[in-house]
Amino acid sequence: MATLVHDDLIDRAGYRRGRASAWASYGPEAARAAGDYLFARAFAELAATGNEDAVAILATACLCLARGEALQRAQSHDPDTSIESYLERCALKTGKLFEAACLLGADVTRANGGELAEFGLALGVAFQIADDILDCTGDALDTGKIAGTDLREGTPTLPLLLAAREDAVVRDALAGGSLDGALVRVAATGALDRSRAIALEYAERAREHLNGGFHRYELEAMTYAVVERRK
Repeated sequence: MATLVHDDLIDRAGYRRGRASAWASYGPEAARAAGDYLFARAFAELAATGNEDAVAILATACLCLARGEALQRAQSHDPDTSIESYLERCALKTGKLFEAACLLGADVTRANGGELAEFGLALGVAFQIADDILDCTGDALDTGKIAGTDLREGTPTLPLLLAAREDAVVRDALAGGSLDGALVRVAATGALDRSRAIALEYAERAREHLNGGFHRYELEAMTYAVVERRK
């Protein structure tokens, strides 16, 4: 919750799941304080358990999130951002949060929960790629957001980067130029299908780390759901 409150503030997103975001309703200072409060509460809940490993896992995830956000700022309006750098950002901003959720939910450490951690990391990247595809295609009624936010903000996502390599209009729009017709041209390049294929590869990678343990079928179903979702 803390990351979503802060993310809406950073991206100046007016809506979250069809409802006005915290910063849009109460202002940036209130949203920043609310996000900080939620982070503090999360750490307080873990600290109360006396589990030092759990606190360390969440702390690492939060540090990675900050690094990912800094990387995104550095890549802003840069159509020459490499796919590798984009995927690194996905791993830092989303993958590490999924990894932490898997480890904390199973009450294991990174050392003895290696396969589960790798599952969460790959699942998080698949989720983020799917989310970036939805930004180009999603219906506002389903996603709660206006399509094309990433393009307007100059955030180089996988579908935008792939499209920018083939279409000068998309490239110019991502670099901060005119947005007229650019979003439609993203789909015309086939970048959405190629992005989805990569998301499916990460979902498959996540499944490869499931070793037949407890709740395997539910976790496996999740790898399909994150790519096929509409919001």
